[in-house]
Amino acid sequence: MIISKRKPHEELMKSLKKYNSFFLVGCSECASLCGTGDEAAMKAMKEELEQEGKTVTGMLIPKTGCQTLGTKIELKKDKEASDAADAIVVMSCGAGTQSGVEIFPDKPVYPSNDTMFLGNMTRFQVFDERCSLCGECIIDKTGGICPITNCPKGLLNGPCGGMKDGNCEVSADIKCAWVRIYERQKKVNELDKMSEILPPKDWSKKQNPHTMARQEKDKNIKEKKA
Repeated sequence: MIISKRKPHEELMKSLKKYNSFFLVGCSECASLCGTGDEAAMKAMKEELEQEGKTVTGMLIPKTGCQTLGTKIELKKDKEASDAADAIVVMSCGAGTQSGVEIFPDKPVYPSNDTMFLGNMTRFQVFDERCSLCGECIIDKTGGICPITNCPKGLLNGPCGGMKDGNCEVSADIKCAWVRIYERQKKVNELDKMSEILPPKDWSKKQNPHTMARQEKDKNIKEKKA
């Protein structure tokens, strides 16, 4: 899921100061789980704006904020309210905000949140980053633990010389990713994979912006089956 956090109040109000009325768009998925785009967050945003003398013409929590077509369809019932607003405030991730730009081509669209990382929710609103979206997954060779993300240095072939007592030299609070990988591989009887030397990371697969059509996805699946 995409992890987001609310922008500081002063920063957000500064960006919105020239407008008087707003329509709020949340997200029932990632942003709701983060507490940045759910009903409670939207009510709090409404109160903040009203305390600044602003007006909220309406609000919607679409099923998936970054699903442009679906959100556009859901917004039809709120057309009058959104038309009445000077600007749109999107309370989801950056992808959701950019969907808002497509949906509202004639209105200014602002994000209320900062987009942080792709994360796993370990407890309610407690998140860990475990994937860097690098475009070439290697965790089949590392016990399902990503050294690109979990090692601050992104080392691909074992720990650095700074590892001490199983902990990372960058922070003693972080267990060394390669110690974790070793322990995992030992537990599942795949220590033989530790002898494989991984080649340098092909960062060209991380070049932005990415696109992927359904046709490409189907092609990749067919190539794997062949």
